[in-house]
Amino acid sequence: MLEDIPYLPYIISAFIGLGLAAATGFRVFLPMFAVSLASYFHWIPMNEQFEWLASIPSLITTGTATIIEILAYYMPFIDNLLDTLSIPMATIAGSILFASQFTELGTFFQWALALIAGGGTAATISSGFAGIRAVSAVTTGGLGNPIVGTTETAGAGIMSFLAMITPIIAGICTIILIICIFILGRNAWRKLKNTPTNT
Repeated sequence: MLEDIPYLPYIISAFIGLGLAAATGFRVFLPMFAVSLASYFHWIPMNEQFEWLASIPSLITTGTATIIEILAYYMPFIDNLLDTLSIPMATIAGSILFASQFTELGTFFQWALALIAGGGTAATISSGFAGIRAVSAVTTGGLGNPIVGTTETAGAGIMSFLAMITPIIAGICTIILIICIFILGRNAWRKLKNTPTNT
């Protein structure tokens, strides 16, 4: 019955791409490591254009980068410094993972869609949590930052898992998440701006 739905493969691919892009908004390398690991063990299919993600070098690189990234967010000041780098890096990673689901569209449409949907999703979530962490640093003296960091790591893991196992749920969660992050992030930046410490 599901086979009768028009463009179903593209819809599923879009949900997978959105879920993975959302995951990179939390953590840049954890979703890439998850995809690399899953494709290496053939748990998920990987198109020829992105077979490099299933290679041993990619697995080792993304795995090492994942560990370093997670630990770095528990270091005072380093976590806030990483936020300045995470947004553009998340945009790139989100675009790559989203594009990996649409290799049949043609290069232009594939990457245009990836930059808009994948990169935009990752950048939105990454920016929102950067604002939340900045407020946490000011209002709690950085004591609340490990909680934010743990939430981000958990979010990256959960969204990566959902994207590969239940893509439709991942896509729906991503849309809800973007709305929540937009509202919370905007309020966080507004609160940070009005904090006497920064005036």
